Amino acid sequence: MSRHLEVREVLRRITASARSLLGAEYAALGVPDDHGGFAQFVVDGITDEQWRAIGPLPRQHGVLALMLHESGPTRLADVREEPAFGGWPAAHPDMKAFLGMPILDADASAGEDAGGTPEVMGVIFLANKSAGGGFTDHDEELLRILAAHAAIALSNARLYERSRELTLAGERARIAHDLHDAVSQKLFSLRLTAKAAATLVDRDPDRARAELAEVARLAAEAADELRAVVVELRPAALEEDGLVATLASQVQVLDRAHTAEVSFDADGVRALPGAQEAAVLRVAQEALHNALRHSGAARVVVTLTGTPARGAVLRVTDDGRGFDPESVRRAGRHLGLVSMRDRAAAVGGRLTLESAPGKGTAVELEVPGA
Repeated sequence: MSRHLEVREVLRRITASARSLLGAEYAALGVPDDHGGFAQFVVDGITDEQWRAIGPLPRQHGVLALMLHESGPTRLADVREEPAFGGWPAAHPDMKAFLGMPILDADASAGEDAGGTPEVMGVIFLANKSAGGGFTDHDEELLRILAAHAAIALSNARLYERSRELTLAGERARIAHDLHDAVSQKLFSLRLTAKAAATLVDRDPDRARAELAEVARLAAEAADELRAVVVELRPAALEEDGLVATLASQVQVLDRAHTAEVSFDADGVRALPGAQEAAVLRVAQEALHNALRHSGAARVVVTLTGTPARGAVLRVTDDGRGFDPESVRRAGRHLGLVSMRDRAAAVGGRLTLESAPGKGTAVELEVPGA
């Protein structure tokens, strides 16, 4: 369960594991929302056709509602005889033996020690032993252990998705900032220059022609900036294509979108763990962004080389105007360096930067292998 990071996949794996482990005919896992329903409800043992016939997600009523307010298991020889039973759709499979177990927050013990009530993150429902009969004390203990592991896996998945949401929000904010700083300013300059040209057409045709040439130049630069932003908005197919192919594709698009020559070369690179590949890709994108937007480079070179320890070294160099890293740091202009260093540190990597006025810039990231 802990290998998966998406919440939906973790829920599906928990449900299938519970059904298999206890030999149940049917299994379900419900995650409550705050409006009397279920935010997510995953089933196992029911065909897609049966699920469609059952209809909308269940509401919090009957036995399901009772389970959401219990911190312990519910074991019934025949769920149909339970006073709270009722309201199940006509197409719902016939169920008899029933075992339900809440998935409590991994920090539930802290809540109980403080006199609070642990959060019920979800509830696992099992019905009908495949071998007949009812669920046993042993089944109950197995499901209790599984629910404890499920709480940890579900907490990790939630944290991962939250982290990913924050990362995406940060990326959107950065792109919005780029649009404002680069494209908007160029379009404003283009409009002023066009107005100047219009006033000079009759009085000074030569100056008007010069202003129109400037309009054409600014329009071309604005188009380059917009194409670059579109490239960054396109999702990188890292999982499908791998790191080398994804980097090669991005560099190829940037080479077409910008006047600077952008090239890529890879040598001896083995597949890396997913986190390392994602870090390398993001650092490469940030370094390319800086080189193409701020350095005035005519040429940018990206290389990716494998290491004997099955890791990789990314290097992004440009022949632009360069800068004094210490002056930039003192001025509070980070050029994405903090983000790049954070990404490197998160995967046990090492990031170095070399630059000087008039000497171009080189960004190097080394990450370990598996």
